[in-house]
Amino acid sequence: MRRIKLGSKSVIALLALITLFACNPIEDDTKSDSLLIVERITGVDAEGNEADFLQSDVIKVNADTGETYVTADIAKATLRAALLDPAPLMGASIYNDILVTRYIVNYTRTDNKNTPGVDVPYPIEGMMNVLVRIDQSVEVSFIVVKETAKLEPPLRNLAFGRAEGVLTAIAKIDFYGEDMTKRKVKASGYLTIEFANYND
Repeated sequence: MRRIKLGSKSVIALLALITLFACNPIEDDTKSDSLLIVERITGVDAEGNEADFLQSDVIKVNADTGETYVTADIAKATLRAALLDPAPLMGASIYNDILVTRYIVNYTRTDNKNTPGVDVPYPIEGMMNVLVRIDQSVEVSFIVVKETAKLEPPLRNLAFGRAEGVLTAIAKIDFYGEDMTKRKVKASGYLTIEFANYND
């Protein structure tokens, strides 16, 4: 059997190739060397102050006219991009930056009553166009509860007195994007939401 000796340069090149074609363990269907991280997600309390949760008013009242109306709820997320390998042989480049293009929100409850349109709002999806550069953080705003959700059960029931108290849900927000070589990345974050008729 013939043996092939590898010099130090050959070993380094071989390791680089292995790293290049290795899958990102965070998401099975991507080979990206970049990692998207959700550092923080915040909402607001009933007074409008930033908080690590969201108190969602299911119906509002115009103080001047007495008319009722609904508004969407906005949340903020701090996203960061990093390299899977903290000390890559070739270093980071513009190709490692991540473009976040969309997000999906799903709602669940701790009592396992999770039927959309009955126990929790329907899932929603939104588009965005946010560039997150390697080793930098970016704050993005997004709709976490749509107006239409407040016109449908179960939130409509809270607004018009057909349900009691507060409905607590956990929003899971999945952010999707790709690095500059079109390799997919994904990251998830969570936000507790307290739905109620806070005008009362």
